[in-house]
This record gives sequence, structure tokens and C-alpha cells, in this order.
Amino acid sequence: MSVTVGYPGPPGSHSGAAATALVPDAARTIGLPSFTAVIEAASAAEVSLGVLPIESSLIGPIAETHDLLYTAPLSIVREATLPIRHSVVGLPGATLEKVTSVWSHPAAFDQCRQLFSDWHVKCVPAATTAHAARHVSETGDLTHVAIASTEAADEYGLTVIADDVGDKPGAFTRFVAIAPYTQISGGEGWRTALSFVTDHQPGALYRALGPLSRNGVNLVQLVSRPLPNSPWRYRFDVVLDGHVFDQNVRPALIELRTLTRELRLFGSYAAERTR
Repeated sequence: MSVTVGYPGPPGSHSGAAATALVPDAARTIGLPSFTAVIEAASAAEVSLGVLPIESSLIGPIAETHDLLYTAPLSIVREATLPIRHSVVGLPGATLEKVTSVWSHPAAFDQCRQLFSDWHVKCVPAATTAHAARHVSETGDLTHVAIASTEAADEYGLTVIADDVGDKPGAFTRFVAIAPYTQISGGEGWRTALSFVTDHQPGALYRALGPLSRNGVNLVQLVSRPLPNSPWRYRFDVVLDGHVFDQNVRPALIELRTLTRELRLFGSYAAERTR
């Protein structure tokens, strides 16, 4: 069966590199206009798998991915972590001193806070870092640059003006592959992603986490996100060690369901091995 993979951005995006790492044997990888376009293509089975960034070692969860997954009929099926090296790239002849506008994805700006602490330029958001690099290449304006990868610079005929400008110690991003199905088979070293909503009462979150502790389930990540159309109400996105059918995970989730207003599984998948 041939596998097609969709990722956000034109060639040269970090998600494109992640798509290659996650599905090295893909028959075809397809750059899509946005995170939303990846979700829509995967939901409609226009691609076999979609690839999105979900967590940064510097800025934490990627909110857009979390929120899109919450409303999509998709599950996480794979994960991979890639080092992210940001560079200031521009047209040949551009210099930092003459820059007036910098284009990039908002997450990239967050990962380069030290750079912008005393560099007073206009920051312009783009759909992806590769979109930003392509835009700069098309402007012909030496005062416009992008925060992007060196691969994007090569792809769009740009030069690296300043390399490795991300905050220290370096940035890593965890990417996930998403699909319109849930993996049933499991094994050692798996993880399960889910989301739940509690009552708005004192101790509700504490009680909801109790089943995990009582069953010896390790909590890997806990993220709070606003509920759509419910101001000041929140859901909790969770990643835990183990497969949904493991002997300790299954009873924990059964009890968790009785303590929450809503519980939704985002799938079980093999945890990435240490590289």
C-alpha cells in the first residue's frame, strides 16, 4: 500500500523534514497551505497521514495543533523529535542592520526571544517558516528577511545572514503523524493521548488524576486549553505512558470516565526511542 503524507508548508519547512523522518518510505509527500489544510486532508483521506508539530522544548505545546486535533476525527499514530535550527535568511546583499521586517511562524518568533530583545524590527507571522522564506524570495526587498531553516534558504535562493539564532539551549520539536483511524495493536513503550473536561468545582482536576496514580500510570504531559464557545472554561489534554488496552491503563481510563464530563482518546502510538 502506497502512503502519501501531507505536511504544512512548501518545500523547506521543518514539518517537511519531520514527514521524511516519520514516514521514510512514503510514496509521496505533499506540502499543504496550513495546519488546518493538513487536518482537512487527513480527515477526508486525501492523504494517508498528516504531520504536524505538537510540542517545542522551548515554548511548550503548539496550541494550534492541540486545538485542531480536539475537533478532528483523527488519531495520533506516530511521533518523532527533530532538532530545530533557526537562521535569519534573506536575499543576497541583505544585512541585519538594514532589516525592517522579519517573517516567520509565531512559534519560531517565540523560540528566538533573545534575538528580538534588542533587535527592533517588525515581526510578521507566516503560515510556516518555509512560507516566510518563499515570501522573502518573492519580494525582492533587501529589508525583508525570514526566520527559517538553511534548507529553506537553499530552496528559495536566499543567503544565511545569521545562523543558529534560536534561544539556548537549542530547540527541539516533537512532531506527530495523524490518521483517520486508531491503532489497536500495542506493545512495550507505547503512549496514549487523550483529552478530558471536568466539572468546574474545587478539586475536580485532582480527583480526575487520581485513577492514573492509583493504577501506576505515568503522566507524560498535561496541557490546559480553552473550550470553544465556553469562556473561561478549559479542557485538559494528556499524554500518558502505556497503551489504552494495557492492564493498568484500561481501568484507569474507565474510572477517569466516571469523573469527567467528557473524555476523548487521541490514539495510542509507539513512543519515540531515544536517538
